[in-house]
Amino acid sequence: MDIEKLRYEYTKGSLELSDLSPDPLTQFSHWLEAALNAHLKEPHGMTLSTVGPDGRPSSRVVLLRGYSPAGFVFYTNYRSRKGRELEHNPYAALGFWWPELERQIRIEGRVRRLEPELSDAYFASRPYESQAGSACSPQSEPIPSREWLLERIAALKRQYPERIPRPEHWGGYRLEPDYFEFWQGRTNRLHDRFAYRLQPDQSWRIERLAP
Repeated sequence: MDIEKLRYEYTKGSLELSDLSPDPLTQFSHWLEAALNAHLKEPHGMTLSTVGPDGRPSSRVVLLRGYSPAGFVFYTNYRSRKGRELEHNPYAALGFWWPELERQIRIEGRVRRLEPELSDAYFASRPYESQAGSACSPQSEPIPSREWLLERIAALKRQYPERIPRPEHWGGYRLEPDYFEFWQGRTNRLHDRFAYRLQPDQSWRIERLAP
């Protein structure tokens, strides 16, 4: 297949300044609700991009587990590559891509660890098998085999047959946004893009961006 010849015209919608809420979180809620109502698979999946000490960026898909005026919440292993990179550089970017709706959202800001009691509550709500996997996996590190990992999980489940306590190396983060971008696909690659930038007085300035 010659990928240079792949073409797709975006025709499902448009985006004007008059369509936007003055509050980017409200606008995000509207678009997320549309994705949920469209029954998309994993509409809360988002690309998280971080930067390491050497300046190299890395990206992966994680799941949004909550959002509020305080920020966007996700959970992971603090010792993972993303965790180590966030310790070095606490700024990150999120990306949502919903091709069925021909929409994407970009969000940038500072990331901080979630309060321990919130991480405890979320970990306790997870399925038992997910608790075991998260507690045992040395995320992002080389392991000798899958069997080695399964043996670690089995040993932990013998130790905690009903409920596994949250390990200290696992918990939540909250990205506090200072930038949003809403993108609606249009024909001829003349897409509609609007950026929200947080101002010193905590208001948001909205600008149309060139496609």
